[in-house]
Amino acid sequence: MKLDNKTVLIFGTGLSGISAVGFLQGITESIIIYDTNEKLEKAAVREKLPRNFSGEIILGDLPEEYFGKIELAVLSPGVPTDLPVVNRMRERKIPIWGEIELAYYKAQGRIAAITGTNGKTTTTSLVGDIMKTFYQEVFVVGNIGIPYTDISGKTTKDSVTVIEMSSFQLETIVDFKPQVSAILNITPDHLNRHHTMGNYIAAKLAITKNQKEEDICILNYEDEVLKEAGKTLKTNVMYFSSLRKLDKGIYLEGDIIVYNDGSAPQTIVDVTQMNIFGRHNYENAMAAIGIAISLQVPIECINKAVRDFVAVEHRIEFVTTKNGVKYYNDSKGTNPDASIKAIESMPSSTCLIAGGYDKGSEYDEWVEAFGGKIKALVLIGQTKEKIAETAEKHGFTKVYRAETLKEAVEVCYRLSQEGDCVLLSPACASWDMFPNYEERGRLFKEYVRNL
Repeated sequence: MKLDNKTVLIFGTGLSGISAVGFLQGITESIIIYDTNEKLEKAAVREKLPRNFSGEIILGDLPEEYFGKIELAVLSPGVPTDLPVVNRMRERKIPIWGEIELAYYKAQGRIAAITGTNGKTTTTSLVGDIMKTFYQEVFVVGNIGIPYTDISGKTTKDSVTVIEMSSFQLETIVDFKPQVSAILNITPDHLNRHHTMGNYIAAKLAITKNQKEEDICILNYEDEVLKEAGKTLKTNVMYFSSLRKLDKGIYLEGDIIVYNDGSAPQTIVDVTQMNIFGRHNYENAMAAIGIAISLQVPIECINKAVRDFVAVEHRIEFVTTKNGVKYYNDSKGTNPDASIKAIESMPSSTCLIAGGYDKGSEYDEWVEAFGGKIKALVLIGQTKEKIAETAEKHGFTKVYRAETLKEAVEVCYRLSQEGDCVLLSPACASWDMFPNYEERGRLFKEYVRNL
C-alpha cells in the first residue's frame, strides 16, 4: 500500500502516536491525530507534535464524516483492537496498521524480532550488545522504549534492527517480516486485553506469520505451547533448552551453554562467567545466542558480549545492602510468572512487595512458589485484597498491607533481619499507582537508599 498523500489517522497521543506523526510527515500532509480521551487538551497534544504539524487533532468521539475520509488507521499499542470505533473502521474497510507495520514501510536491512511473556527486554538488550560487536549499524527499538518509527528511515541494506515486540504490537502487523524471530515463553498475561489464552497465544505466534522457509524462529523447547507450535510453523525452527541436551539447537549442559548444529556440539559460554543469574536468564541468553548465530555473528564475539552483559534496570536489579539486608528491584516483574522467576533467584529468606493494577491474572501458582523463602508479603495497589485472599487460601498468613510503596519499603525494613532480602516484584502492572514500571522501580530505589 502506497502512503503518498493518503489521509492517515493516528490513534493514540502517546510516544508511539507522536513518533508516527513525525514518520508520516514528508509522505503525506493529510494526518489526523486522534484520542478517545476527551479530557485531553488540544494545546497539550499540539505541544508534543512536530512544530510544522499542519494536520487535525480530534479528541473524544470520532465524527461520522471522518469514516469516509480515512484511508489508513495506525493504532498505538495501547489501543485495544476491539474498540467500537476500531470495529467501525473495519466495517468501512479502512486498513488498520500498528506502529510496527508503519515503520516497516521504510525498513531496510536485517531484522531480529523478540517476543514472549517474560524476558523480552533482557534478551533484546543482549542481542543488541552482541550485534554491536560485529555489525557497524545496529538499532534496538520497540517495546524496549524507542519507537521503531523513530529509526526505520535511517536503516540501510547493511543495518541490523533488533525489535522487542509485545502482544499488543503483534496484533496489528500485516506484512512485517523478520529474518529471525524468537518467542521466549508463553504464560497467562494481559487477559483483560486479549480475553482468552487462545487469543494471547495467537498474538505471540503472529511474529512468525510472514516468515518463509529460509527464515528462522527461535523457540523454548521447555514451553509446551511453543514446543507444539514449532511443529506447525512454516519457517526454520531452532530450539533452546535449559533442562535437556538437544540433538540440534542450544542447550545448557551443567554450567556450559552449548550449540549443536546437528553435527558437532560447540561451547558458547560458561554461565558462571556471566553477570546475570537464574535459569530464566540462561534461557534469555540462549535465545539471544540463537539469534546471533542465525545472523552469522562469530562465536568469539557472542562469548564476549554475553560475559560482559549486565542485567537491565528494574529486572532483578540489585539496589544496595542496608543493615545486612539486600534489596532487589524487579519492578519489571509485571505478571505472576515473571515474579516467580525473581523469587526463585533470591539467595535467602525474603520480604516481598507485590500488588498493582489488575490485568486479570490469578495468583495461586505464584503463592505456591513461595515455598519457605518468602517470610513476609507486603501488598499495595488495586490487587491488594485479591492477592491477600489467594495467599490466605493457600495457608500463607504473613500478609501486610500498605497504602504506598514508600510505606511498603518501611514495613519490609522493620520486618527484615541481617542476611534477608527485600524484593519488589509486583506480579502486576503499575498503572493503578504509577505511569509505568520504570517510575515504580525508580521510586523503590530512592526509598531504599533513603532508609
